[in-house]
Amino acid sequence: MNLLYSISIYLLSFVLKCIAPFNKKIEQGVVGRRQTFRLLESALSSRDKTLWFHCASLGEYEQGLPVFKALRNDFPDHKIVLSFFSPSGYEIRKNSPIADVVVYLPLDTKSNAKRFLDVVHPEITIFVKYEIWPNILNTLKTRGGKALLISAIFRENQSFFKWYGTQTKAALFTFDHIFTQNKTSKQLLKRINYTSVTVSGDTRFDRVTDQLSQNNQLDFIEEFKQNELCVVIGSSWPEDEALLINYINTEAPKDIKFIIAPHTIKESQIVTIKRQINKPTILFSEKENQVLSTFSVLVLDTIGLLTKVYSYADIAYVGGALGTTGLHNILEPAVFGTPIIIGNRFDSFPEAHQMLSHKGLISISNQQELNKALHLFINDRAVRASYGQNNLNFIKNNRGAVVQILAYIRKYNIPSTH
Repeated sequence: MNLLYSISIYLLSFVLKCIAPFNKKIEQGVVGRRQTFRLLESALSSRDKTLWFHCASLGEYEQGLPVFKALRNDFPDHKIVLSFFSPSGYEIRKNSPIADVVVYLPLDTKSNAKRFLDVVHPEITIFVKYEIWPNILNTLKTRGGKALLISAIFRENQSFFKWYGTQTKAALFTFDHIFTQNKTSKQLLKRINYTSVTVSGDTRFDRVTDQLSQNNQLDFIEEFKQNELCVVIGSSWPEDEALLINYINTEAPKDIKFIIAPHTIKESQIVTIKRQINKPTILFSEKENQVLSTFSVLVLDTIGLLTKVYSYADIAYVGGALGTTGLHNILEPAVFGTPIIIGNRFDSFPEAHQMLSHKGLISISNQQELNKALHLFINDRAVRASYGQNNLNFIKNNRGAVVQILAYIRKYNIPSTH
C-alpha cells in the first residue's frame, strides 16, 4: 500500500507538470513548489523554534485564522510557517502577517517529507479541517512531533472508513488529538478506534464573530447605498447570476440597490455581467469621479472586500449551491444579522441545514422561487428582521471552538520564548 501511494504521488507530479502550461492555476502550483525549499531555508535556521500551520486552501485558512492569531500572540518568539496546497490559498495569503514564511506544501513524497521537516522542525503542527498527507505526517510522528487536526469534519464515504483507506486511516493516528465540528465525525472516528477526539465545533464561528470588532466601514459603499435597501450577492457563479440578473431586470423595485461580488473576476465574465444588466450599473474599477448614488447596481471586480460589504447587506444571496461548485461561506453575512438566500445543493454543508431549520435562510432552485424569496424579504420588514436575528443567534450559540483548542495546546507547556 505504501508503494502504491508513493507511485501515485510521483504520477501526480508528472501529470501536474504536463497540464501546467495549459492551466494557469495548476501552473502557479507547479512553479510555486519549486520555490518552497528556497523560501524555507532563507527564512529559518536550525536554532529557530517554529510552529507550522497547514491549510488546503483559502477557506481552511480563514477557518484556522483565529487559532493562528492566538498562537502568534502566545508564541511571539517562535517563527511561524504557513503552508498551502492550493494556489487559491497561497496566492491570496502569501503575505499573511500571521506567518514568517508562507509556502506551497511540497508533494507528499518521502524525500520531500524528510527535507521539509528537517528545515521546519515544528514544535506544534496544526492541520485544518481534512487534508491528510501520510508521508509528511508519519515522518513528523516518528520524530516525536506534536500534531493537531482542528475543525475536522468526516463523512462515511471518505477513504478513512473504507477497506481501501489503510494509508490515510493510519495517517489519522499520527495526530495527538482531533477537534471535530460535530458528533457524527467523532462517532466515525470511534468506529476505527481513534478516540482522542473533542467535539469543539467549527472555528469559523469564532472567525466571523471577530469581524464584528473590525472596522467594516467602506465609504464608497455608503455613497452607493445611501438609505436604500441593499441586496448583496456574494461569490456568485454564472448559474446564480442568470437568475439574479433576470430578477434585477424584470422584477426588482426601482429603489433597491444591488451589489454583485462574482467568484470569478475575469474581465470577460465581468463584462458579460455588466452588459446583461439593463439598470444603471457601475464596476468597482470605474467608481472614481462618479456619483455612485445614481447607480442601481455595483459590481465588485476586485477581491478582499466581500466580508466588509456584507455588513451593508439588508439581504444576502450566497452563491455556489445552484451548481456543482459548492456553497460559499454563509456565516460571513449571518454574523451581521442578515437574512440569506442560497441554492438547493448544500448537502455537504451542515451549517446550511441548521440555518434553514432555524429560519435564517431560504433555499431556492429556480427563478420563481428566487423571485418569491426576494419579494418576501424586501416587502416584509418583520420577516427580514426575524430571519436576520435567527442567523445572529445561531452564530453566537456556536462560538467557543478556539477556546477549547487553545486550552489543549497550552497543556503541552511549550515555553513561549527562547
